[in-house]
Amino acid sequence: MEKDVFYYDNKIVKKFLYATIFWGVVGMSVGLLLAFMFLFPTLTEGVSWLSFGRLRPLHTNAVIFAFVGNAIFAGVYYSLQRLLKARMYSNALSNINFWGWQLIIVAAAITLPLGITTTKEYAELEWPIDIGIAVVWVVFGWNMIATILRRRQRHLYVAIWFYLATFVTVAVLHIFNSLALPVNFLKSYSAYAGVQDALVQWWYGHNAVAFFLTTPFLGLMYYYVPKAANRPVYSYRLSIVHFWSLIFIYIWAGPHHLLYSALPDWAQNLGVAFSIMLLAPSWGGMINGLLTLRGAWDKVRTDPVLKFMVVAITGYGMATFEGPMLSLKNVNAIAHFTDWIIAHVHVGALAWNGFLTFGMIYWLIPKLVKKDLWSVKLANAHFWIGTLGIVMYCLPMYVAGFVQASMWKQFNPDGTLVYGNFLETVQEIMPMYWMRAIGGSLYILGTFVMLYNVIKTVRAGSKVTDEKAEAAPLLRVTGKRTKGEGYHTWLERKPVRLTIYATITILIGGAVQIIPTILVKSNIPTISSVKPYTPLELEGRDLYIREGCVSCHSQMVRPFRSETERYGEFSKAGEYVYDRPFLWGSKRTGPDLLRVGGKYSDNWHFNHFYDPQSTSSGSIMPSYKNLITDAHDRSDIQDKMKVMQKLGVPYTEEDIAKAVEWMDKQALEIEKSLHTDPDFAKTYQADKKYAKENGLDFIDMRDREVVALIAYLQRLGTDIKVEIPSGEEANLSLN
Repeated sequence: MEKDVFYYDNKIVKKFLYATIFWGVVGMSVGLLLAFMFLFPTLTEGVSWLSFGRLRPLHTNAVIFAFVGNAIFAGVYYSLQRLLKARMYSNALSNINFWGWQLIIVAAAITLPLGITTTKEYAELEWPIDIGIAVVWVVFGWNMIATILRRRQRHLYVAIWFYLATFVTVAVLHIFNSLALPVNFLKSYSAYAGVQDALVQWWYGHNAVAFFLTTPFLGLMYYYVPKAANRPVYSYRLSIVHFWSLIFIYIWAGPHHLLYSALPDWAQNLGVAFSIMLLAPSWGGMINGLLTLRGAWDKVRTDPVLKFMVVAITGYGMATFEGPMLSLKNVNAIAHFTDWIIAHVHVGALAWNGFLTFGMIYWLIPKLVKKDLWSVKLANAHFWIGTLGIVMYCLPMYVAGFVQASMWKQFNPDGTLVYGNFLETVQEIMPMYWMRAIGGSLYILGTFVMLYNVIKTVRAGSKVTDEKAEAAPLLRVTGKRTKGEGYHTWLERKPVRLTIYATITILIGGAVQIIPTILVKSNIPTISSVKPYTPLELEGRDLYIREGCVSCHSQMVRPFRSETERYGEFSKAGEYVYDRPFLWGSKRTGPDLLRVGGKYSDNWHFNHFYDPQSTSSGSIMPSYKNLITDAHDRSDIQDKMKVMQKLGVPYTEEDIAKAVEWMDKQALEIEKSLHTDPDFAKTYQADKKYAKENGLDFIDMRDREVVALIAYLQRLGTDIKVEIPSGEEANLSLN
């Protein structure tokens, strides 16, 4: 039979592979800087765009979407062509995918440090960039599906099932979670509020982990592990069960991030039930991956590629065992808001995503440049340095999490909190933060070893060129099942039908959870005393978002005695109806702030921003002098209120018309409060000196950003009447 001659596009693989390495170094470097900022809070003092709150989302986005995202594209573009025996459908689409994705990464790297953010976990980018992401993602899917439709291989291999599920699910998640109404080119407000926003966000957030950090990497595992081991996949049947059960169950599990919150109990319980079920398909995939190496263990001892892949699959197994365990309410009550969650996340990120990517890079580079790896010894050294880095990073964070949970919940015989001052818990875990920084340093050191090895290999090898291939022309694929052909075997040659079935499978869980929460009003009981934010408070909330305060402070008091004693009355769903976006937080480096309103003077907050150590000795919070020195731009307030009005916030036309006057009046009251406080004079004199040295007009405080932020903080928790716990001055000492 005459064969078709064609060429695989290796150049696009090279581009994505080099981008993976570059952005990996960048993202990990930012993460390491953040780790040291816990130890040296003044490390970037005076440079607002290098503050912890602004850099933290930059780190997560750089690692997830730049490092891992480029790795996905590199792995998919290489494997897809060979599995389909076809060149990618369009060189133009491939290059639009590459350059568009890099442009999005650069846009994120610029906007996030500038404080331009929605502050929604893993979805912090503002609406124009969100549109760009959607466009580039569609280009990727178009190129992939068009290639599938003109393939020379009849059946779709298991890896491609995961690629297709990734494409459709990430598109659905991204579009629905990103729905927002723009105020201007750099600002928008979420289409959802409070509890509804929290549910949609963690439906997205959990499944971004599932369908961006897991399913595409499972597809890569199913291709690269058998290739590296030169062994067939252990079980075809297990791969079928693994795929369909995983994509169906995963989508339901998001609410386990919101246990004991104001989310309705039925939604929480659904999340718990499906999270527990998720253990079976997850471990099915891990077993399928590890048993693929049966008979190849001698090779594992010497081959660094397989070493990385074995630890990656093991890390996947560990993380996917821990996830269902953390969804148990009694375990979640201990772990949530602690550094345990940081450890859990990084087992998946460093071991599963990082090590599988490293293994893939070490396997691909020699094939692309037609030269053996420059140094196998260096690759093995990278493996051991990286493995030690993972251990030294994650174990201390597990210890820190247990220490935090234990200290937060301890009571004296008289019923008072043993550790009433939150800072006591922070100081106790500082040694663990040192160990994390050392572990992170080792991990990135291993990455630099890989970078050196790759550069030497590329320089010694040939220029990357398109690869010639031959394959028999595809026979006509009929729609009917042939005699004796299994249903799934038939489905594997029907890519459109398989994609539609996968889409329906992932939509079921999301629809069951989200639609009732949005449409059934009884799920969010209203509280008549809860009113919209004043214009100044709304501006202050936006500053809170800009500075990334939600990265360290929660606004969700859970119904535990230890929390109500420390913070006040537990949270009610109706308190958040005007919060766009919700700000419940994921980690407490500092205490919860939901009930902080009215508990400290305006001057206390002023001093806390100027020098946290002056109000909270031993604090690891950086100073925010920029809030005091910078004039507050309030020119968009009416546009902001109009958008909020369209979203259902009951601002009247008169409220909007008088917004500036209303704002000035409230700001003047706070300024008077500051000047009448005897403790303000000393700090204010220091501020005037700081202002003079920097050429600033420092006569009035009313137009400073800090005043708006104080207005917001003093509003928190004051809409409902709560009993102030005794000793709140100590209990709520900010970090």
